[in-house]
Amino acid sequence: MAYFVYILKCSDDTLYTGITTDLKRRVDEHNNSDKGAKYTKLRRPVSLMYSETSEDRSSASKREYVIKKLNRKAKLELINV
Repeated sequence: MAYFVYILKCSDDTLYTGITTDLKRRVDEHNNSDKGAKYTKLRRPVSLMYSETSEDRSSASKREYVIKKLNRKAKLELINV
């Protein structure tokens, strides 16, 4: 099963990073469902800015951790590559 690491842009111009197995469903949850993250519920609507595929949950979680540690400028550079 493939995992996706993704970055969302929130309505307040902040960035949110997460992982999922179903990117379309997860973005929809962030925008329309109680299953969305607490952080994004307060900052709707969100839009998908970036995603990459990982082979398994472990590698996706490690990559998510690395991206979350990046500063905003580095995240924007990653998005715009």
